[in-house]
Amino acid sequence: MSELHKFLFEGMPVRGVLVRLTDSWQELLRRRASAEGYDAPVRRLLGEMSAAGVLLQSNIKFNGAVILQVFGEGPIKLAVTEVQPDLSFRSTAKVVGELPASDTGRLPLDVMVNVNGHGRCAITLDPKDRQPGQQPYQGVVPLNGADGEALQDLSAVLEQYMRQSEQLDAKLILAANDEIAAGLLIQRMPVEGEANLAGTDRAAAAEMDVAEQYNRIAHLAATLTAEELLTLDAPTILHRLFWEETLRYFEPATGASGPQFACSCSRERVASMLRSLGKAEIDSIVAEQGQVEIGCDFCGERYHFDPIDAAELFRDGADVPPGSQRLQ
Repeated sequence: MSELHKFLFEGMPVRGVLVRLTDSWQELLRRRASAEGYDAPVRRLLGEMSAAGVLLQSNIKFNGAVILQVFGEGPIKLAVTEVQPDLSFRSTAKVVGELPASDTGRLPLDVMVNVNGHGRCAITLDPKDRQPGQQPYQGVVPLNGADGEALQDLSAVLEQYMRQSEQLDAKLILAANDEIAAGLLIQRMPVEGEANLAGTDRAAAAEMDVAEQYNRIAHLAATLTAEELLTLDAPTILHRLFWEETLRYFEPATGASGPQFACSCSRERVASMLRSLGKAEIDSIVAEQGQVEIGCDFCGERYHFDPIDAAELFRDGADVPPGSQRLQ
């Protein structure tokens, strides 16, 4: 069962989150395999993105969707993960070229996405009850480091994003195979209290102490291997890494309250999108193909509209002007 574990390090401004996507991740892959499956490196990337998206959503407590996107000029044109406040998630990728062979099922980002060095990672916070005129917040970082070198792993890209957007250090470990997608996030929290207001040597000493504490915890987290993250349960992982630390655990999120695969597509939403194309466009598709068929990029579900269904879309006689073709 998929699960999310939150914990704090007692006496230190450091927090952690560990996620393990099992049945939910397998369901996502099963849905895609029934339509058009992904090659192993694409599956690995989407698994890491799914785990990372759940970690980010759980860490910011945002009442809206967290959308993680990686895009560039490689064989993978775009990869997207969307996570709702209830930790339900969905992921998809647009592959436009052939990926190189890989014995391990893994390829670096500069081979999959960032071929010409212009790749980007975008994180969008889309409020659930967006007010008129309100735009989603979006942060974008390159898939390159500060000195211009291509970053090889999604974890390094997201660490860079958190340093720039939140001004807080973070350590992120991600791994995925066809059975599980998992991640561990360790993040330094802001220092609060009178030492933070002193503005003197006392504040500097407090900051140095916090930095040393965080660096030690981050170093321990960095020793976690992908194999351990994928094969060990959460209590075993945390005990092996932090057995000398005092951790405060919170109730794990599992089952209905935990991470789960869910897609928001529906026949009604597809019908609304088709209406936006206009009656003339739909009639031309039916005349050419005999029906209208739409597939959801996220879950692989296919929606069929025969000539009668297509006519029903415009039963009131209104011809809606063309609009967006994007499935929400």
